[in-house]
Amino acid sequence: MNDTDDIFDTIIAGSGPAGLTAAIYAARSNLKTLVIAGAEPGGQLIWTTEVEDYPGFPEGILGPDLMKLFREQAERLGAKFADGQVKEVDLKERPFKVKVGDRQFLGQSLIIATGASAMWLGLPSEQRLRGRGVSACAVCDGAFFKGKNLVVVGGGDTALREALFLTRFAPKVYVVHRRDSLRAFKALQERAFQNPQIEFVWKSEVQEVLGKDTVNGVKIKNNQTGKEKTLDVQGLFVAIGHRPNTDFLKGHLELSEKGYIMLKGGSTTSVKGVFAAGDVHDWKYQQAVTAAGAGCMAALEVEEFLEEQKAANQA
Repeated sequence: MNDTDDIFDTIIAGSGPAGLTAAIYAARSNLKTLVIAGAEPGGQLIWTTEVEDYPGFPEGILGPDLMKLFREQAERLGAKFADGQVKEVDLKERPFKVKVGDRQFLGQSLIIATGASAMWLGLPSEQRLRGRGVSACAVCDGAFFKGKNLVVVGGGDTALREALFLTRFAPKVYVVHRRDSLRAFKALQERAFQNPQIEFVWKSEVQEVLGKDTVNGVKIKNNQTGKEKTLDVQGLFVAIGHRPNTDFLKGHLELSEKGYIMLKGGSTTSVKGVFAAGDVHDWKYQQAVTAAGAGCMAALEVEEFLEEQKAANQA
């Protein structure tokens, strides 16, 4: 798509489940809709090999294939797409200005659905085996590891929830933490300590994920003694947190201390006419189906907002 001064009814930043569902609803309501695809078109699901928990696919579906269907549906209904990532916004007045590289787009409303990115360890072997035994979502991928030993990296609430969830499938779950104490809620700690399937590996960090095509071991190092050992596992779950993709919104929208968009009710943000959907505000659930539901809500609220503005202008 070329530079344009056309004014869209709504611009949607992000093309994961939230953004594309919003696009489907907005376009179906005959709103002139533009989707900015983002840094990872399709969102985090493009890294998921198999999706078994999204309704309507009893045999499961590959994450990239599911997102391809979402996009095809949005395009069929009339949504337009622009590749690239939102670098800057001007929300002082409507139409809002959205800059993507050296291009600028104008929108009477804006839906932020840029999601949140999992924080990774930064190891080449970890990135090479993402989706092949390395994951950042136990709820998404845990069922693929029935009968297999696993490692969870982290020491907070998320890490312990992941570890406890994974004991439904794995006979042994190692929790590798770089410190000698946990940051998680005491109740979670007690549950984890009492679970015979969970073993804590303290003061240790992952050095390498082993395996050619799939994970077959994890090499760890004690950060006090320097001693290395290899854990005989078939999966690694990284649970050191998520980072919402909201850097471009600082100073424009009200954000939480961790950078998540603060909602004022429904999908509305601190700026009238700007809405949010999905993991960009949802720090808790972070599932494809909840993101899609939030995208639907945001699009319906955009339609209502634009109708109110139209009525006010005609009054």
